[in-house]
Amino acid sequence: MKINNKKVAVALNSVFWSLFLTLMKGVVGIITGSLGILSEALHSLLDLGAALLTFFSVRVGDKPADKKHHYGHLKIESVSALIESALLFITSGWIIYEAIKRLFFEKVEVDVVWYSFVVILISIFVDISRSRALMKVAKETNSQALEADALHFSSDIWSSCAVFIGLICAYFKVPAADTIAALVVAIVVIHAGYKLSKRTFDVLIDTAPEGLEEIVTETANNTEGVLGVSKVRVRIVGSSMFIELGIKISRKLALEKVKKITKNVEEQIKLKINNADITIHTIPTTLDNETIVEHIQILAHSQDLSVHDIAVHSIENKTFINFDLEVEASLTMEKAHETATKLEDVLKNELGNEVEIITHIEPLKSDISKGEKISQKEEKEIIAKLNNVAKNLENIYEPRSIEIRKVNDKIFISFHAYTDKNILLEKAHEESSKFEYLAKQKIDNVARIIIHLEPKE
Repeated sequence: MKINNKKVAVALNSVFWSLFLTLMKGVVGIITGSLGILSEALHSLLDLGAALLTFFSVRVGDKPADKKHHYGHLKIESVSALIESALLFITSGWIIYEAIKRLFFEKVEVDVVWYSFVVILISIFVDISRSRALMKVAKETNSQALEADALHFSSDIWSSCAVFIGLICAYFKVPAADTIAALVVAIVVIHAGYKLSKRTFDVLIDTAPEGLEEIVTETANNTEGVLGVSKVRVRIVGSSMFIELGIKISRKLALEKVKKITKNVEEQIKLKINNADITIHTIPTTLDNETIVEHIQILAHSQDLSVHDIAVHSIENKTFINFDLEVEASLTMEKAHETATKLEDVLKNELGNEVEIITHIEPLKSDISKGEKISQKEEKEIIAKLNNVAKNLENIYEPRSIEIRKVNDKIFISFHAYTDKNILLEKAHEESSKFEYLAKQKIDNVARIIIHLEPKE
């Protein structure tokens, strides 16, 4: 994150104006003896300190995250705003002390001259201009420090107005008017300080913004593929909103589908919340309509294992499960059996110990085996035998695109064939298995036959 020059420029401009107003009010307040103007001078002096803090915080706060500050340096803006709140309370305390002393214990003559009014009018004009400039940039950059400054200086406008009225009353010989005006300034300053300190303290202790959790939850729940939302956490760090949430999704979904759902949730939340930094955790969830075969496939996948040819039967309230389990061919029989037993235990833990599981262990060959072509004579003989097998089957016909290769002295055959488009998949699979069985009876050394069936009238 680069330092935002616009933020720095408006903060530096505020520093210069605070310095100018402090000097101008201080000189006039000392000359005239007006507590209202002196309180405004002290107020401006603290404004100068606050403006310097803001300038420092926006420069440091925009530095990127590092090894020690994983969320960046943006909270320095909140610290700056909290210090500014403390300065406001200190200002108010001094003003109230002086006002009580003048009202009840001391008599101070206020010399109201024309430039007393000019000073306050200039102060009002400056505060209006810079509060607008600060708020504009604060909204553009979502800067808490600049927004705090803007609110601070907008409250200064009202306190200056109170002093202006007090000077008018003092000019018409109302002795307590200037002191009362100073008390009004103190009340305004206390109110501004309370609002500012409460907000910045909430940020520093990671108080979740009101209503934001509901927006995140509703948005995620309305995203396709999300079954539920849990553990929503929101924290503000400077101008950024860090959001963490868990989304429940079907555990049957492939990884790519999970990534797509997660991305959609993130995009939808960012449309509603600016400067959101979102972390999403996925929670695999079992669906009510999940079949026992899907249970087996999911649990096997969770163990980094592959199963196929799953058969499930129920006899007299007892469930029998058979499947082929593929394990690394390099494993010893002892290790392979341990792997199968572990998977069976996982399945029984979820499906119940009353199920009976029989596992057929097969070697999984992940390396590419080097094959070779067979002779033309052998190829013609095998194709003829395949066609003869097809003639004796009702639902598989017209074998074509036949590929025959030899790997480690074993024959591998693959081809395309047609079947009736209205036949059920289960029946078509039975027919292809029957084809493979009959072909192996006629062709020697066949390791595997792969048939790609296509529907046809």
